Amino acid sequence: MKKNIFSTVEYRLAKNRVFFYGICAFSFVTLLPLFLILWELLQKGYPQFTPNLFLRVAPTSMEAMLARISGDALPGGILNGITGTLLILAVAIFLAVPLGIWVGIYLAEKQTAWTARLVRSLSDLLQGIPSIVVGVMAYIWVVKPMGGYSALAGSVALAVMMLPMVIRSTEESLKMLPVSLKEAGLSLGGSYTSVMLRILLPSAFGGLFTGSLLAVSRVMGETAPLLVTALGAAAVNWEITQPTSAVSLLIWEFYNDPNLAGLIWSSSLLLLLIILAINIFAKSIAAKWKIQ
Repeated sequence: MKKNIFSTVEYRLAKNRVFFYGICAFSFVTLLPLFLILWELLQKGYPQFTPNLFLRVAPTSMEAMLARISGDALPGGILNGITGTLLILAVAIFLAVPLGIWVGIYLAEKQTAWTARLVRSLSDLLQGIPSIVVGVMAYIWVVKPMGGYSALAGSVALAVMMLPMVIRSTEESLKMLPVSLKEAGLSLGGSYTSVMLRILLPSAFGGLFTGSLLAVSRVMGETAPLLVTALGAAAVNWEITQPTSAVSLLIWEFYNDPNLAGLIWSSSLLLLLIILAINIFAKSIAAKWKIQ
């Protein structure tokens, strides 16, 4: 009897070790591509991380070719892409976050209504639409009526892509709050609007903020929708009705020009570091506010 007990315990311990080391091995295999990408970008992009990268606009193909012939470093930087990305994202956040939070509140409060189920299904469907299709729709909605490409058109495309994540994070964050919190506010004489704005939304701030940050990091590296909406610009532009560049657009332009290919690595490294920082910050906020 004792022999059977010991053999069973040893078998379970052996199986536990096999599964533990197996999970570790598969986790390493999963992370290996990320480490390889980081190493490649750091190795080739770090030497180009100079002040000019952040203070000068992208060079022309002729300027880059002359620099290569003379053996000099590539002139210019990606200032027009950085400012364009900030402008497009700022407008996209302004469009997507309030609307997404409002829809998320409705879904959380009317969970069983047929309209809520319909909106939830459409939101899930929207999340699966390819980004180029969203860009084409933004071209039809904004570019053609305005008669030209613009930062606003790019913001509309990115806002549409951000909406599903903001909606879902808002809904799930509000559903995690105890019902007694809302009942206590209403019992004290507060209106539904004041309870929602002053009690429920501040209590779910961690989830709302985290979802919004993750939505921003999700669309920051998108290129396809911006190709048919924002188009790009050689100079710094702060006008939302004019064509505007972005870091992802510059990476695509550098890729298509052999003379500018050297700037691909530094631009990609900068974009990756920004997205990585946003994700780490979002995770820290989620952990602080205990959003699981």
